[in-house]
Amino acid sequence: MSGPEFATVLRQALFALGVLFVVVNIKEGGQLLHWWGMRAQSIVTWLPPKPPYFAVNVTIGVLLAVLLFVTAFVEISVQRRGLGALPSMFGISMMFLYYGYLLPLLARVRRGLYRDGIWTDTGFIPYTHIGGMTWKSEHTLVLALREKAVAKSLRVPGAQIGEVRHVLRDKMNEHAIEFEVGPGLHLGTRDTRESV
Repeated sequence: MSGPEFATVLRQALFALGVLFVVVNIKEGGQLLHWWGMRAQSIVTWLPPKPPYFAVNVTIGVLLAVLLFVTAFVEISVQRRGLGALPSMFGISMMFLYYGYLLPLLARVRRGLYRDGIWTDTGFIPYTHIGGMTWKSEHTLVLALREKAVAKSLRVPGAQIGEVRHVLRDKMNEHAIEFEVGPGLHLGTRDTRESV
């Protein structure tokens, strides 16, 4: 493969990666906007620990910023290719948006209990969607979804466990969380507050 053919394949690969990252950026950006809109509704929240490989992801973001600058400088300023650089720059820009902005901002999303639901380790669940809950260990709350056979977890810092248990019991007393109605597994006469 000659140099110009390799450059064309590389541009096409970067463009395809850019399209993939557009989808990821929309999904993650939507989560970030959702949390931003409900920050004032927090009841008991905390910052999560940094995700694994957080420093590596931030380093990737910095390297992508440098690569984006170099691509713009080389392809547009020096070689005057203009439109030929756009597919490459699009792909690198979308990856930079994810690693340089969205991942660091998502790491700042506060986990915990909000007025209308729980922000778990993987996203938000409204109280009305919770079909069951239990403590997996002393610090991990496991939530079963009512409509799907899916469980979500929330790691709770030791200092917040008592307050989280209290608020969850209050939500059950207010019928914001109801295990015995709608689809899902029903446990009969057992007091569901014992799970919390």
